[in-house]
Amino acid sequence: MFFGRKNTSLPGPGEALPGRPTPLATSQRHFVSGAALHGPWPGLSQIQLGLGCFWGAERLFWNLPGVVVTAVGYAGGETPNPTYEEVCSGMTGHTEVVLVVYDAEKLPTRELLATFFENHDPTQGMRQGNDIGTQYRSAIYATTPEQLAAAREVRDQYQNALAAAGFGPVTTEIREAPPFYYAEDYHQQYLAKNPGGYCGIGGVGVACQRGVGVAAG
Repeated sequence: MFFGRKNTSLPGPGEALPGRPTPLATSQRHFVSGAALHGPWPGLSQIQLGLGCFWGAERLFWNLPGVVVTAVGYAGGETPNPTYEEVCSGMTGHTEVVLVVYDAEKLPTRELLATFFENHDPTQGMRQGNDIGTQYRSAIYATTPEQLAAAREVRDQYQNALAAAGFGPVTTEIREAPPFYYAEDYHQQYLAKNPGGYCGIGGVGVACQRGVGVAAG
């Protein structure tokens, strides 16, 4: 995922690419689980998580017990239904995210968020390791007030642990979920289709507190 311009500033008002009204085409089923890639998912929780290149991140989450389906896409910017090349240009404002659909009774939201924080460096701003650009920023886009509260609490607790280990402030963007735009089909479950493909996932070796605090679904 080393392509495109390495923009580290989001586009200003009126600068984002126009995009298109039609969603990019994808398969209807998850390549690994066979679950419906576009829903509906009654009774399940949804959250969008950005932690660098979405290939490795998606595999991380589809392997978690309690996760029903994952999909990769673009969110947080202005351009509707962008292409990968447009996102990599830095002119859409989007970051690469994984849509995680999960059973919160089997996988509590705090546990999911702890896994999120432990598997990347959330202090790096507009980059993740060698992947540089606005599309690699850390983000949590929540679909319920309970998820928002959990995200902020887990972030604050992890910030304390990171500071004790000598790391700087957490830069993770936390807000209500914006529209999620599915990425191209070849990106979906990429590492299941290409087991030797690039995976940029890696944490900083600092554990995130688990098992306490707010419940969220």
